Amino acid sequence: MIAGVADTHTALWYLFADARISDAAKSFIDNASASRQKIAISTISLAEVVYLIEKNRLSASAYNAVTEALDDPDHVFTEAVLSAAIVRSMRSVSRAEVPEMPDRIVAATAVYFDVPVLSRDRRILTSSIRAIW
Repeated sequence: MIAGVADTHTALWYLFADARISDAAKSFIDNASASRQKIAISTISLAEVVYLIEKNRLSASAYNAVTEALDDPDHVFTEAVLSAAIVRSMRSVSRAEVPEMPDRIVAATAVYFDVPVLSRDRRILTSSIRAIW
């Protein structure tokens, strides 16, 4: 069962035990793991990791860490493939509130699964989307 959807930075900060992850987000992921629930990572986040590596904003190990987590069936993270159903859910995520397409896809993924987004993104946090940070 999907308990939440992590945006790119939240997933990376969790995987690398980065102090920038909020206590609330880390606890939510830890609790999901303890109860054998999953935290979804949108396919768009994988694309964003590649993009950030190419811009030298992340090390190549970031992609490996995410894909290794997603390949491990016992890991808390699972991939949420960008589907037509998730794209339809974008219609309920206000472009005025969440204007960036990758952020809207992450938010729409949470809407689709009816779970909160784990994100520090200001636009998501101030939108009508359920969010934890």
